[in-house]
Amino acid sequence: MVNLYLIRHGRQNSKLCNVDVELSSEGCIQAELLRDRIKSYEIDALYCSNLIRARQTAEILNEMLCLPIKIREEIKEISFGLLEGMSDEYNDEHFGDFKEEQKKLLEDIPYPGGENGTSVYERAMPVIQEIVQSGKKNIAVVTHGGTIRVLLAALFGKNQAKRFLFGVSLENTSITQLVYNPQIDRFYLERFNDTAHLEGHPELQRRNIK
Repeated sequence: MVNLYLIRHGRQNSKLCNVDVELSSEGCIQAELLRDRIKSYEIDALYCSNLIRARQTAEILNEMLCLPIKIREEIKEISFGLLEGMSDEYNDEHFGDFKEEQKKLLEDIPYPGGENGTSVYERAMPVIQEIVQSGKKNIAVVTHGGTIRVLLAALFGKNQAKRFLFGVSLENTSITQLVYNPQIDRFYLERFNDTAHLEGHPELQRRNIK
């Protein structure tokens, strides 16, 4: 069996949509708490997306792991297209109709000028298959909330329009653990959106941001 730990990056240093920026101070603390937690997980491979917030999270984890960090662009966040770099208020005003249609969870509609769930799955899943078939047993992959939802929806039989049902909010530095059985090429969901390392730190949890 292979343990695949999908880790959402730490909190980024911007509230704008999917901008490629560094971690905030809170994001660094989140990653440090996770670093201390996973020291007993016997991680033997570490991957991350090419976006700065994912790379920095992986670098902090690697202070404990001391592994080569393998950067894979294919596991980056979903492209929000024309919404990227904009505020929530701007996107609500200019893309309100799209967002209302998306909330219905009926069709896997692409973000205006961007990707949909299916396109993310098509670029990310071959890399995930490559990773779990690499011969390593305990693998950490620092990626993004949208990408994690896409993978879960595909692996567990949901239409990509329904991917938003996986968690009201995926917490920063949360662990979603998949167990892969190579003999039958099957994934099992072992844990989801696990943030035990953030307990006692309500200010570091997205659910408490107003």
